[in-house]
Amino acid sequence: MQYTLNIKGRLMDLSEPVVMGILNATPDSFFAGSRRQTEHEIAERANEIVAQGGGIIDVGAYSTRPGATEVPEQEEMARMRAALAVVRREQPEAAVSIDTFRPDVARMAVEEFGADIVNDVSEGEAPLMFRMVARLGVPYILMSVQPTLRETLLAFAQKVQMLRDLGQKDIILDPGFGFGKTLEQNYEMMNQLERLHVMDLPVLVGISRKSMIYRLLDMSPAEALNGTTALNTVALMKGASILRVHDVREAVECVKIVNMMNDRP
Repeated sequence: MQYTLNIKGRLMDLSEPVVMGILNATPDSFFAGSRRQTEHEIAERANEIVAQGGGIIDVGAYSTRPGATEVPEQEEMARMRAALAVVRREQPEAAVSIDTFRPDVARMAVEEFGADIVNDVSEGEAPLMFRMVARLGVPYILMSVQPTLRETLLAFAQKVQMLRDLGQKDIILDPGFGFGKTLEQNYEMMNQLERLHVMDLPVLVGISRKSMIYRLLDMSPAEALNGTTALNTVALMKGASILRVHDVREAVECVKIVNMMNDRP
């Protein structure tokens, strides 16, 4: 798919899929191996993502796993500031996305640290988020919490139009694996993923070590890398432009293999 993102005036080419590495500045993300809280751990993870071929560092300071403790906005803001200061110091040229559903956290990250992308897991539930990202002028990841493809497409069509009316340029669609869906609905969404291209927008897939894998295979998130790799490959073959992952090297290998199959070495 021939898509680009405007990252501070530089075009990020998505004709070859990009791997987004997860950096969780939280104590309670569902995959314990992804948690980074100290300055050293955050620096190590940011450098690892880039060294392994990641094109985007996705920084989160609020766990969205089921049953996670609610984090006050000021605490999320403090965690995000601390993490971004380290990420920008270590990787000043890296594209950075902000995993938040709070408009003021997004504003702070963009205005104070030059964050490049807002990754919103709320399907735009906060009324101010659409207006905020349009004002900030950065690419926006719109995630769906709908259970079926039909409902997802209807919600995307409505909300993409709302964003366009506000002047938002770059929009990435995330079907929201693991959000508002049963295990079976997650796999049905993956099975029909290519149908999202009717929206003519890039698609992000985030299934890394999620319960749709480890519950199906009766294992823990720590054991779910092989299943993640299998589904990432399926997603790429169905046209995903961005893979959001914990395991960057393995995802980059998936991209290289699928590119070769598609005559894009």
